[in-house]
Amino acid sequence: MKYCRSYCVLWVVTVSALLLLFTSSLFAQEDDSTIEKYRMPPKALADLVDAPYPPMTVLSPDKEWLMMMYLVGNPPVATLSQPELRLAGIRINPANFGPSRSYYVFNDLAIKKISDASGIKISGIPEGALITDVEWSPDSKWIAFCTNQMDQIDLWIAGIETGNAKRLVENLNDTLGSAYTWLPDSRTIVCKTVPEGIGKPPEESRVPKGPVIQENIGEAAPARTYQDLLTNPHDEALFDYYLNNQLLRVTIEGEKQALGEVGIHWGASPSPNGKYLLVETLHRPYSYLVPLYRFPHKVEIWDLEGNVFHEVVDMPLAEQVPTDFDAEIDGPRQFGWRQDADATLFWVEALDGGNPKVEAEKRDQVYMLPEPFKSEPIPLVALEHRLSRIFWARGDLAIAVSGWWSTRWQKVILFKPDEPSSEAKIIFDRTYEDRYNDPGRPIIESTPGGSRILKTTGDGYTVFMTGTGASPEGNRPFIDKLNLKTKETERLWRSEAPYYEAPLSLLDNEGALAITRRESVTESPNFYIRNLKTGDLKKITDIPHPHPQLTGITKELIRYKREDGVELNATLYLPPGYSPDQGPLPMLMWAYPREFKSATAAGQISGSPYSFSRISPSSALAFLAHGYAVLSGPTMPIIGEGDKEPNDTYREQLVASARAAVDEVVRRGVADPKRIAIGGHSYGAFMVGNLLAHSDLFAAGIARSGAYNRTLTPFGFQAEERTFWQAPEVYFAMSPFMHAEKVNEPILLIHGDSDNNSGTFPIQSRRFYHALKGLGATVRLVMLPNESHGYWARESILHVLWESARWLDMYVKDAGKE
Repeated sequence: MKYCRSYCVLWVVTVSALLLLFTSSLFAQEDDSTIEKYRMPPKALADLVDAPYPPMTVLSPDKEWLMMMYLVGNPPVATLSQPELRLAGIRINPANFGPSRSYYVFNDLAIKKISDASGIKISGIPEGALITDVEWSPDSKWIAFCTNQMDQIDLWIAGIETGNAKRLVENLNDTLGSAYTWLPDSRTIVCKTVPEGIGKPPEESRVPKGPVIQENIGEAAPARTYQDLLTNPHDEALFDYYLNNQLLRVTIEGEKQALGEVGIHWGASPSPNGKYLLVETLHRPYSYLVPLYRFPHKVEIWDLEGNVFHEVVDMPLAEQVPTDFDAEIDGPRQFGWRQDADATLFWVEALDGGNPKVEAEKRDQVYMLPEPFKSEPIPLVALEHRLSRIFWARGDLAIAVSGWWSTRWQKVILFKPDEPSSEAKIIFDRTYEDRYNDPGRPIIESTPGGSRILKTTGDGYTVFMTGTGASPEGNRPFIDKLNLKTKETERLWRSEAPYYEAPLSLLDNEGALAITRRESVTESPNFYIRNLKTGDLKKITDIPHPHPQLTGITKELIRYKREDGVELNATLYLPPGYSPDQGPLPMLMWAYPREFKSATAAGQISGSPYSFSRISPSSALAFLAHGYAVLSGPTMPIIGEGDKEPNDTYREQLVASARAAVDEVVRRGVADPKRIAIGGHSYGAFMVGNLLAHSDLFAAGIARSGAYNRTLTPFGFQAEERTFWQAPEVYFAMSPFMHAEKVNEPILLIHGDSDNNSGTFPIQSRRFYHALKGLGATVRLVMLPNESHGYWARESILHVLWESARWLDMYVKDAGKE
């Protein structure tokens, strides 16, 4: 498994360490003048920012080792201030041909043996190196990873016998897709490198030769709002320069061979027998309307010498795909290898031209093409919905999962890949909104060559299923046996209170032993070997509590009803040492609305009362350390059953849900109705604007990285498929900007000035602030330099905590007091 595939942050530790020495001089605590420098929040909040992150883990394919990857903390803002190019929907670091932002960067690696919990530290990595893209070899004897420096990215490997690492390849190109992939022999890697002799970035295209002109003659080409698109010929030249890469085959001994021509290769996926590479290459003409995944691209099968063995398809630019959520391109898509065959390609094509408004009995057709790829494509299975995924097992067993967004429906079918004419059998036919009756997903396992296939047992038609196990008591993960012929299910194990325990993998073929991740409200997550028959546990890891100062928090899953009878729920947190004798506390509610087609599904419980509360500094839970009660995730369902559209009554349902949450915490005596704030991020910030405009339930609001004027996203937003011209009244009614005169509570707007999220352009917060200021509202706008949709720099996070604590203390904590 790889990490840091997109939006990657690169920072150099040696530079970061020096910058952190001077961080304290950037903060000021007492100056109440206009903010021109970063501020430091109260110590209890600041301590959470520097709390250690628990290691991330990846189980080896043979299930004998657990990779422990230790995350680097938040970088200084100086790192985010480095040059960044935004091209065709991606952001890259021009200095080292890598992604510019990442939330998964490591500074240390270790492996732990499952059987005896002994460990080996990976050694030989340069001091201060920043590690990304960690992946096991198929035989579990090696790990590969990238090290990121200021001016290049290198590929390293380490053997598990000694743990010693060595550099294999210098100057990877990690701007697009996977930087490398193991071949099935576990001795060879195909990687993408910066082409030799690439020279300097193009400058001649910087001076325009004329205007940039786009034209459309009578053909509809709707597109949702995207960030970071190409805008001129110079952008196109930069796109070519930075994304062009040379595929390189390298052995673990260091033998290298360049493969094929330089191109914008998305990736190179090896066939299960290791004889071929599936290569996808982007090419011109580019678009200024859509991101790179809609650009023209050629799909080819290469041999291991880099020769084109078979050209599968050359797909044209796709600018005219409908904006509906069930829409797809018209043509082949989702190429991959059958994981149960030596070298058989498969893909899917829309039978309705990719347009969900077209009436069609079947929507998608899966095709396959076996080696030597000279025959006509073989129709494999036709689906009533869009293909989501195929689980391969063998020639007489595969499972296809398909879904249809507009009805929230899912179908899971059993078919025989080697008998395309045989009739498929429906295994599950259900709404995926119904979490309580979710049967889970099949467990897959790795073959010695790295293929991922269904884990079967017994007669070969029994599979293992695992899922979150949603229930009225909260999530209770499970492991089941499912007989695909009879559809009979046998429960092998389920998580029991007062713990939340989730399976990572089965360790045997009969479902007797599993490795699980176990936690409780007070115990941080750790990994165990569980005997599913006897219940015996063996601890593998010993990961400490990341913030022991908050071990005394109280957590409770609460249920209540909306005035229309819809069941709602939330998680109530109270700060350490709280006693009912203290009376009601100031409270921060943090929420995010979601759309449903079923009121019953909307009322189902999510989350667990027994899971560990990892308090991220960007989480509302941080304010437990500041003496506030927190209502986390109060459900705000927007329901449109049958032919009704949820957003037609968005405001009414939103306010009703919020009122029910307020009434419940007041009834419990933990919150004062005059001292409750509402907060949210992204669509949650949009919610904050609407609740302050259309209710008087809250003393103040905190809205982070939101969109407030839906006419700026005219071809749909969130779960709204209709365009502005189809439902102008909905766009108007749902936009807080259109009702800014009704916002009569203080609102704190925070936004990253480099937001990359589709639709939440920074101008959304700026224009909302201008409207509120012009109307005399109490409002504060904080634009965080160089931050994207989520906030990452240490200074930014500390400052957001300072802003939020100050706002809450000013307008909530003392609200209503004489």
